[in-house]
Amino acid sequence: MTVDVANESGTPVDETALMGVCRYVLDRMGVHPLAELSVLLVDVATMEALHVRWMDEPGPTDVLAFPMDELPPGRAGTERSEPGPELLGDVVLCPEVAERQGAEAGHGRQAELELLATHGVLHLLGYDHADPEEHAEMFGLQERLLTEWREQAQAGGAART
Repeated sequence: MTVDVANESGTPVDETALMGVCRYVLDRMGVHPLAELSVLLVDVATMEALHVRWMDEPGPTDVLAFPMDELPPGRAGTERSEPGPELLGDVVLCPEVAERQGAEAGHGRQAELELLATHGVLHLLGYDHADPEEHAEMFGLQERLLTEWREQAQAGGAART
């Protein structure tokens, strides 16, 4: 998988960990190994402008997902799909918002960014949380993937590379 991280936020973050969690999620979700994903970290003003423009909501948000190609049905599941790779899209994160949310949640900015990156990737793969059933499915999957990735990383696995 190709995961490109561009940090335009001015805030230092562990870009390798962000790439690692994204690759892990894409792999576990059965996305083609040649798929491409872009992760962009932006400052509060940029995130607020994107949030207003694309969601018509005021203020900055924590994560936005912009799919590039529509995935055909069955492309993002538990088994690898063929044929070929897709340009999945962009996940945009705001480290300053993640800093605040991570402090409130008691796990810090980097853990919050990893959670938000996972959330954004799941949106690109077609998951949503508009109704209670979707919410339960998406957030349950998000938690499971993050837990597995962190356990693997703590065990010294290659999850963070």
